[in-house]
Amino acid sequence: MAKLNFLEKIKVGLSKTRDVLTMDLNDLFSKKVIDKDLYDKLEELLIAADMGPQFTYDLIDDVKKRVSRHDLQNADEIKKVMQERMNAILQKIDKPLTIPRGKPFVIMTIGVNGSGKTTTIGKLANMLKSEGHEVMLVAADTFRAAAVEQLEVWGTRVGAPVIKHKTSADPAAVVFDAMAKIKAGFSGVVIVDTAGRLHTRVNLMEELKKVKRIIARELPEIAPEILLILDATTGQNAVVQAKTFKDEIGATGIVLTKLDGTSKGGVVVRIAGELGLPVRFIGVGEGLDDLRVFDSGNFTKALLD
Repeated sequence: MAKLNFLEKIKVGLSKTRDVLTMDLNDLFSKKVIDKDLYDKLEELLIAADMGPQFTYDLIDDVKKRVSRHDLQNADEIKKVMQERMNAILQKIDKPLTIPRGKPFVIMTIGVNGSGKTTTIGKLANMLKSEGHEVMLVAADTFRAAAVEQLEVWGTRVGAPVIKHKTSADPAAVVFDAMAKIKAGFSGVVIVDTAGRLHTRVNLMEELKKVKRIIARELPEIAPEILLILDATTGQNAVVQAKTFKDEIGATGIVLTKLDGTSKGGVVVRIAGELGLPVRFIGVGEGLDDLRVFDSGNFTKALLD
């Protein structure tokens, strides 16, 4: 089987959201007439795709104004307006992660259990290794033995050493050891796995803040990427999590996983519009190469073209 190109791969990965949007939009616009019923159904469709109330309100308001000015002649043209507005929002958070070569760089991953954090770390490590970066993994989720074992499996698979302590050790101590490796001359990318218990728990947030402080104290010259891993299948709950982690920990970028398993891929638009955090990567499948750098143009084409 021929290997899918970049856009085709994303289309396949976003097929559930794409099917809902394009099939329902095509059905909706088949009537051609722009009336209140169409607006109501369009609103339901966008909310169901987790585009968010603000985007939905703004889009419908824009469409109504264009109709009144006779800029829109039929319902088919609404899809073009939607694509324009999606592009305008997503371009603002279309900022790929820049990792220097030959210099140490730290990525601290955060997110709740079940978001795909450790798997994403493995795929990210594989991507970086293929680009010629040295990679070191840090098992700072010390309270869940399976997390350390899973990270070690990934380390072996992609050829990256893993810094670890015994179960229930202080996560900050593991990170301290990793920072010592950088001080001793390691000049690659250090990816830190952290605990992911419920984001509402105060003790988790304090633990993550401590890890972040250790990185800042030991390597003040390095501005770490605080990468938030979000499960797209949770829809609006992902937005709630993102707000919490942004406010509490200072997340600097997002990876949206499991987009292939949901019809709620529109949540990317909501995250962009409400939080303004860059979406660095998206997960569109279970394969090793199914973590993709986010590209707003390809994303909207994959959903609507």
